[in-house]
Amino acid sequence: MRSHLADSPFRHLFRACRLLLWLLPATAAAQPATEATEADAAATSAPEPTAVAPDSPRAALGDFLALTAQGHFNEAMKYLDLPAGANGPLLAEKLRGVLDHALVVEPELLSPLPGGLADDGLPAWVDRVAEVVRDDGSREAVRMARRQDDEGSRWTFTRSTVRSIDTWYDELPDRWLRELLPESLLRPGPKGLLWWQWIALPLLALLALGLGWVLGWLTSWVLRRGTQRTRVQWDDIFVVQLRGPLTVAWGVALIYLALPWLMLPQAGEAFVHEVLRAGLFVVFFWGLVRTIHVIGGAVARSPWAENRPGAAAMIPLLVRSGKVAVWLLAAVATLSLFGFPVASLLAGLGIGGLIVALAAQKTMENFFGSVAIGVDQPFRPGDFVRVEDVIGTVESVGLRSTRIRTLDRTLVTFPNGRLAEMRSETFAARDRIRLSCTLGLVFDTTAEQMRRVLEGVEKVLRDHPKIWSDTVVVRFEAIGASSLDILVMAWFQTTDWGEFQAIRQEVLLGFLEVVERAGTSFAFPTQTVHLERAEAVTRPG
Repeated sequence: MRSHLADSPFRHLFRACRLLLWLLPATAAAQPATEATEADAAATSAPEPTAVAPDSPRAALGDFLALTAQGHFNEAMKYLDLPAGANGPLLAEKLRGVLDHALVVEPELLSPLPGGLADDGLPAWVDRVAEVVRDDGSREAVRMARRQDDEGSRWTFTRSTVRSIDTWYDELPDRWLRELLPESLLRPGPKGLLWWQWIALPLLALLALGLGWVLGWLTSWVLRRGTQRTRVQWDDIFVVQLRGPLTVAWGVALIYLALPWLMLPQAGEAFVHEVLRAGLFVVFFWGLVRTIHVIGGAVARSPWAENRPGAAAMIPLLVRSGKVAVWLLAAVATLSLFGFPVASLLAGLGIGGLIVALAAQKTMENFFGSVAIGVDQPFRPGDFVRVEDVIGTVESVGLRSTRIRTLDRTLVTFPNGRLAEMRSETFAARDRIRLSCTLGLVFDTTAEQMRRVLEGVEKVLRDHPKIWSDTVVVRFEAIGASSLDILVMAWFQTTDWGEFQAIRQEVLLGFLEVVERAGTSFAFPTQTVHLERAEAVTRPG
């Protein structure tokens, strides 16, 4: 957590001052509280702009935190300005506990120069590295100063800071626990958490998930009591599907409420909060995936899907694609939450997706062709169709191709991308089937016989129970080259081809009987050839 110095509006001013210290030679305008030599003052004028001097406040605080994290308190006490007779290792250990709960200045805001910050409002050669919040709400500074001893000059915690360590330590919220636990469990682990806290967090998570399962069950039971009063079923399924996300959501909430009991350090608390936010992300996207699943099931069971089996076949694919997209979005959001550079990752995925799209252009074309066929539904599996010069029954409509079984029992495969642009004719969509034929009578047929045939043929058609009586066409159409042609056109109310063949046979037999009763007959193509003998022509000798 940043101190008030990190959030100060003069932060950029401090950085500018440090930049001036890098570019301009430092002046010994003031002397340190613990006598510094001229060599120490000259050392502040020549550091590299990006280098951290080993005798700077930033390096000293980093070394102290590293030594105490490893339990080397005997070595860490050299960074304390100890009074005579003080227990250095114990004070170093207590100070580490104080710093775990203090508002520590971010390391990049500490000076990397041996001389420290010159314009921070403190005496020269003195820097503030943290703030301790007392029980009464007041804040006291933790300072380091540059001093000279037998080992040379270095930055140490000031004498006044060392005298306050015991008072600050007595006000720590986890002081009683620090006195009970062994030293190995009190050492800092990854992400600034103490080792005992790393052990306690998984146990707390298991307990919270157990209680979350109970609360999630109770929540779903209450919601289910409300959804049972509705007529639809999708809301009942939705409540059942949300039981898992509700369990995790309650678990995250319980862990958040229990965090004060763990007395987390400032750095560790920030990490745990990030993990809990990631858990909320998982709950949200998990619930979104379950919502997509419920919506897909509701659409698949709807009357719309029952009337459109081709489009309904695409619902599972669309549901799976939606779930994958949601989980990818969840992964990107979670990585972004933990500070990973997702912008470069997304750019790489975009370039990779473009390469894959170009390589799989035909595959994607066929896929979208199958989507178009499923939505538009020009035909369905089992339909009898004509596609260009291919006639047969549709066996399957897949993601890449459609297969048609021909009358010769061969199998013709059409890519969906090409099929979506082709002209197709579906016989299964007919509401009735047409009978169309031409009856050719011989030229010897009289006008009276023709009238009998016309009346008889129309009567055969209209007397049939399956006839569509709105349109029945029986007309003397033409005097042809070899016959007198009668046009017959009628529709029968059936969509079954086998039944229509039986009806057609019955009607044609009726036509034969009509022609026979009229005393005429059907014509067949004939030609009459007249031969003439030419007279011989005698030419004069």
